[in-house]
Amino acid sequence: MPTDSRFVSTEWLASHLGAPNLVIVDGSWHMPATGRKGREEYLKAHIPGAVFFDIDAIADTSSGLPHMLPSETIFTAAMEALGIGKDMKIVVYDSVGLFSAPRVWWTLRAFGAIDVAILDGGLPKWLAEGRPTESGEAPYLPARFDAKLNRAWVAGIEDVARRLADGSAQVLDARAAERFRGEVPEPRAGVRPGHIPGARNLPVSEVVKDSRLADPAAIRAAVKDAGIDPSAPVITSCGSGVTAAILWLALDAIGTPPQALYDGSWTEWGSSDKPVATGPAD
Repeated sequence: MPTDSRFVSTEWLASHLGAPNLVIVDGSWHMPATGRKGREEYLKAHIPGAVFFDIDAIADTSSGLPHMLPSETIFTAAMEALGIGKDMKIVVYDSVGLFSAPRVWWTLRAFGAIDVAILDGGLPKWLAEGRPTESGEAPYLPARFDAKLNRAWVAGIEDVARRLADGSAQVLDARAAERFRGEVPEPRAGVRPGHIPGARNLPVSEVVKDSRLADPAAIRAAVKDAGIDPSAPVITSCGSGVTAAILWLALDAIGTPPQALYDGSWTEWGSSDKPVATGPAD
């Protein structure tokens, strides 16, 4: 077992396949430009017994923004339809290693799941070790969830603007440096390049090494280099709320979890009438 309780090892999971009260969740998601489809890949091969958590479908699809958190009612129904119980041991993985699984991990915990962990190394490590997979939809047993969203964990656009203005929170952006600085076009139409004025940049590549979370010392150094005081309130952000959860996981792993995650992230801010900054963090 990894010493970090946020993770389980491939060895642990392999020895617990089929265990009662355990549910394995494939949370794979890919940027549209990659051409990869998480569900299609899941149907071809997934860890035995795993169900698929579609972050684009289990969402507020009326918001006009990608994979925004749904209502408690919608989330409860979706989890129960997948056989995911609030009190079960939930293990989440993705097909990249550590990319979208933290978003699913964070979402489940935000809605009240008690025991959620990420598979260390994800599907790539599982496959590299020659472990079994299966295809098609996995069967599931009925489960109860009763979602209750911890709203304090979720920041909206006005929360971010207000808290930056009054200095009550720091915003940490997970996007690549060239996107943060506005040097390249955004991948989504209608979204301006740049960043939230006053935000700091910590690309996830600085805290993820070889598809696994970096060690605590490396995370602390990266956070310091980004100009963030982790002991003070932090709101994590990114392009659309996915990799912001990796920064949440990283800060949590060093004992200083963020205060909130900006769910709309840059897709919302960059397509709004809010001010935009370019260049390095000011």
